[in-house]
Amino acid sequence: MIKQLKLKNYILIDELCANFDKGLNIITGETGAGKSIIINAIDLVFSSRVSKDVIKTGCDKASIEITIENTKHDLTKLFEENGIDNLGTEIVITKEITQSSVRSRINGTLVNQELLKSLRALFVDIHSQHQTYTFLQPQYHINLLDSYAKEVYGQTLQTYKENYKKYEEYLKLLEEAKNSATTTESQIDFLKFQINEIEEANIQSPTEDSELNQELEVLENAEKLKELTGSAYWTINGDDGSILEALAKIKADLNKAESFDPQLEELNSNFIDAVENLKEISSSLRDYSQNLDNDTQRLNDIQERLFLLDKLKHKYGGTLESVLENYEKFQTELSQIEFSTQNIENLEATIKEQKAELEKIAQEISENRKNYAQVLSVLIQDKLAVLELPKARFEIEIKPKDLSPNGIDNVEFLISTNISEDLKPLAKVASGGEISRVMLAIKSIFAQNDEIDTVIFDEIDTGISGKATQSVADEMVELSKSHQIFVITHQAIIASKADKHFYVRKSQQDQTKVEVYVLTGDNRIKAIAELAGGTINEQSIEFAKSLLTA
Repeated sequence: MIKQLKLKNYILIDELCANFDKGLNIITGETGAGKSIIINAIDLVFSSRVSKDVIKTGCDKASIEITIENTKHDLTKLFEENGIDNLGTEIVITKEITQSSVRSRINGTLVNQELLKSLRALFVDIHSQHQTYTFLQPQYHINLLDSYAKEVYGQTLQTYKENYKKYEEYLKLLEEAKNSATTTESQIDFLKFQINEIEEANIQSPTEDSELNQELEVLENAEKLKELTGSAYWTINGDDGSILEALAKIKADLNKAESFDPQLEELNSNFIDAVENLKEISSSLRDYSQNLDNDTQRLNDIQERLFLLDKLKHKYGGTLESVLENYEKFQTELSQIEFSTQNIENLEATIKEQKAELEKIAQEISENRKNYAQVLSVLIQDKLAVLELPKARFEIEIKPKDLSPNGIDNVEFLISTNISEDLKPLAKVASGGEISRVMLAIKSIFAQNDEIDTVIFDEIDTGISGKATQSVADEMVELSKSHQIFVITHQAIIASKADKHFYVRKSQQDQTKVEVYVLTGDNRIKAIAELAGGTINEQSIEFAKSLLTA
């Protein structure tokens, strides 16, 4: 349950700390006093959309803090996964709103909206005018029925939804396969031509063109290379005045010098090694020069090969690497097309099998829905009788439809509040008071069937009076025995049932302010008297006292 709400610089509130109790928490105040601010703040702390307009004029930021007492749910794993400190039974949720950002925290740790959404589903159910509109729309009725009977077929429905998602994925794959199968014969022939053209080229590697260009450079300059390397050889190892001949004289001199000074031994050894290396270079130059031929045939072959490779590069991407990548892409496309016929047959068989299984599960769910639709219809109708709609008839209509994410059922709530009228869609109920009581009936039944601690009603008493008000008040009291209830009301009878009574007052002096008080004793009697009679007088005071002692 919600133990405490703190607001700071929020709309018209400077600072507020409200402590709530179990049972029935009633909020009253004059029209326009700002009663909904408290409910809106609780709603906002769990909301993803927050406007900076909630920041009090003249302030930099606003903050909302809610303390929840948790005695039902084990959140240890959830908190550990999100790095949140466990404070025992207390959960402190804060939201800070500035002009440029909104930050949410649980027990001091920054959290995302999904986590707040999951906590809201566990702890708080807010019934507002927006939710009334939602309840009236037929597309939400199937979810309400499924929620009521979740313990019976909820797991089966979850399995169905998971299987249906896979079924949709297969349908998408089938559509893609059929689109591929519509490829024209000319497109297939062109793909094959491209593949064959690249295959026949027999590209050796992505760098084949670079290697051939290097070889071509050598062949085109064969005579010059032969001349240059031959000249180098004769300079090193010629008959007269060669480098090796001069080095032989130096070697003799060093040998003689070493005999006088042994320290020259290493230097002489290094010189000998250098001479031997030069002899090897000389031999290599001689071999290179002698073996270098002006191979015109090889020259022509390379030029033709490079012409072919350049043609492929021009058509398929500019480099041999891109040519080879396109080759693989063309092969994949052709394989997909050739495989598509068989693939379509396999997919169609799988889809047929999955559809049959889905229809089987959907039929089981549908039978359960019909059974529990009758149960829920009776419960709501009985609850409406308690809420002073004794002639009301309520029915959950289930009609068949094609396979869908929710099964094979169209679900719609129908009602007749007068014995002379036929059942018609809930959305066509004209009276605001009737709508309020229908919503309360539904909420009461669902609240008894879930584990949510706190149920909030924002002006559920709209359009009712007399005995209907008393029946709504009694229903609130009954519901508050198992849940913490918040109610904003203008009805004295409902307010008199409060376990804790909050009064909201707006003052307008130097600036507009909203303040919240807990009413007890005479102050509470006066507030209820004012609700009952519009003014506080002896008669309204006595009536208020009678309500409080009833």
